[in-house]
Amino acid sequence: MNTSESSGTDTEPGTHAGGPPAGAPPRRGWRRWAMDTRPLRIPAYRRLWSSTVVTAVGSQLTAVAVPKQIYDITHSSAWVGYASLAGLVPMVAFALWGGAVADTVDRRRLLLVTNCGIAVTSLLFWAQAATGLDSVAALMVLLAVQQAFFGLNSPARSASIARLVPAEELPAANALGSTVMQTGLVAGPLLAGVLIPVIGLPELYLIDAAALCLTVWAVFRLPALPPLGGTAVRRAGLREIGDGFRYILLHRVLLLSFLADIVAMVFGMPRALFPQLAAETYGSWGEGLALGVLFAGIPVGAVLGGLFSGAFSRARRHGWMVIGAVVGWGAAVAGFGLSGNLWLALAFLAAAGVADMVSMVFRGAILLSAATDEMRGRMQGVFTVVVAGGPRLADVLHGTAGSAFGPRAAVAGGGVLVVVVMLALALAMPALRRYRV
Repeated sequence: MNTSESSGTDTEPGTHAGGPPAGAPPRRGWRRWAMDTRPLRIPAYRRLWSSTVVTAVGSQLTAVAVPKQIYDITHSSAWVGYASLAGLVPMVAFALWGGAVADTVDRRRLLLVTNCGIAVTSLLFWAQAATGLDSVAALMVLLAVQQAFFGLNSPARSASIARLVPAEELPAANALGSTVMQTGLVAGPLLAGVLIPVIGLPELYLIDAAALCLTVWAVFRLPALPPLGGTAVRRAGLREIGDGFRYILLHRVLLLSFLADIVAMVFGMPRALFPQLAAETYGSWGEGLALGVLFAGIPVGAVLGGLFSGAFSRARRHGWMVIGAVVGWGAAVAGFGLSGNLWLALAFLAAAGVADMVSMVFRGAILLSAATDEMRGRMQGVFTVVVAGGPRLADVLHGTAGSAFGPRAAVAGGGVLVVVVMLALALAMPALRRYRV
């Protein structure tokens, strides 16, 4: 680790460790629209991002292997759903606590501990599969432990970005990270489907564990990221978690950034209806093909949005970008609900994915720039809970509405509701409209 990187222990929010000075010349021509890769010139951020590249696909191998193994053991989709709940509860609890912990300790050290924990859990997944244990209880316990470590890890990882890159490059850094994760959502499941018949299911866990070892090495080479000088030393307990929620309520722009995501996901995420739509509406194209196209549509659009995210770095009205992205998401989802043609439906889902990418980038930038460093961990903890919980609430809402009104009406109605509620929030609470950097 060189001296310039390790000097980042007492930097101010928005400063960066181990990188070139801010104020690079403006990008011209087609490069103004292509993905802004300037944050990758900063060694510390490049290491953090590189670890994400490796694990984005590896984590999806485990995400496919766990439900596949549970279904092979039980032949019951209900048990697959119970396993998802077993992972959600500890993830939510530990994300909230992990955000408070990330504000009190060296974030690099927390990342090392939690990534090691996730890697060990992946090895245990491999051991139980390789030995033929065939225990759903063991799988659910391991999943709960893994998601608890993830809940502790995610806030620290996200909160660290603002200490590694300059404030004006936060949208670009978020776009780089989000694009990699969305690419993993597409490539990981496809790779798992190819590898299971060739090498077997247990080896998927082993590949994920190996990828996590590379992540641990990348994190080890980051600069130290302790609380900034002058920050009072405190414990990470319920009071500190409560302080985080009070901080959100006192800062309207942060509250609205969370509400924007809740509105978009709860009312507008239609994935619970994909199986029914694939069977009833798009069955003439082949139910299997239609289902794959529907599930891939949003991630593919998000990846395309990331690849052409150069304009993000020039945007200054981050609040308007969030509002426009959520309204665009709702309109695209409504268009998808009204589409009777599979390929038109894919186009609308891809458009929704682009809008979702824009929303993710600028909501993330607002959280990192509008919150002080001593609060960033807790803000990212709440962010993790919102991102994970919103789509699951949407599954319940859309599943119920689809049964009552039909899948297409439920999807289209949800999209319209996103547009109406987001515009109403923007009009009633001007803090998000006025926010700029």
